[in-house]
Amino acid sequence: MVLILNDLDNVAVALEECKEGEQTTVKTKSGEFYDIQILTDIPYCHKCALKDIKKGELIIKYGQPIGIATTDISKGEVVGVHNIEGLRGRGDLKS
Repeated sequence: MVLILNDLDNVAVALEECKEGEQTTVKTKSGEFYDIQILTDIPYCHKCALKDIKKGELIIKYGQPIGIATTDISKGEVVGVHNIEGLRGRGDLKS
């Protein structure tokens, strides 16, 4: 199962390890559920794309942008340092 932390998010957090090829349940903040196909292994507490995300698109978590996609990311794929550039704590961006 993966959990959406804010209705604006395009990623969710894995509440358990999700394995490539399996279906997992998405739980929304409002308590609704739906299933998605997992395309890559997603470790516990890591992020999962809830929709196809294009290179250069913002990654939204907690309803806030946390990074920018450095490659195209498919729905159901793990999201992490290998495919996003973080925006928080960089020090070179104006707030």
